[in-house]
Amino acid sequence: MATVTFKNDIVCNLTGTEINVGDAAPVVTVVNCNPMLQNETVGGAQDKVQLVIAVPSLDTGVCDAETRRFNTEVASLTDVDVKTVSMDLPFSAANFCSTAGIDNIAVCSDFRNKDFGNEYGVLLADGPLAGILARVIFVIGTDGKVAYKQVVPEITTEPDYDAVLEAAKAAV
Repeated sequence: MATVTFKNDIVCNLTGTEINVGDAAPVVTVVNCNPMLQNETVGGAQDKVQLVIAVPSLDTGVCDAETRRFNTEVASLTDVDVKTVSMDLPFSAANFCSTAGIDNIAVCSDFRNKDFGNEYGVLLADGPLAGILARVIFVIGTDGKVAYKQVVPEITTEPDYDAVLEAAKAAV
């Protein structure tokens, strides 16, 4: 079972099926905040490369900064479908997107069944953040296989944006 830390002190175990580079990306349904409550598919073979960004909560400074930065950075990636997934309710996510001007990313929630968290092995099993998603990023090729995975080891830090964007461009 993989782990991440919270504030460099508390170890949090991840639960679910661990998905790695080369594995088939499971097809799961998450809930979009725009259009509100619309089901969205993550994983599997699709017409575009998928960049799937899991974050703990849009209501934190790090997740806010990460989502805003990716929204700006991915604007030119026309062959990449970008989704940010959290456990935030779609209503809260929609409010965040409206306030932050998020328009290049589909912001989705895994609140209904935690299928994404469980099927991708990114759900925090214990610690003070149990039940939410770790900060993990997947690039999924059009063939439905994971081309890149980044688990941010300290949940309160931002990811390596350059590595993610390079992987997304290389997968196109």
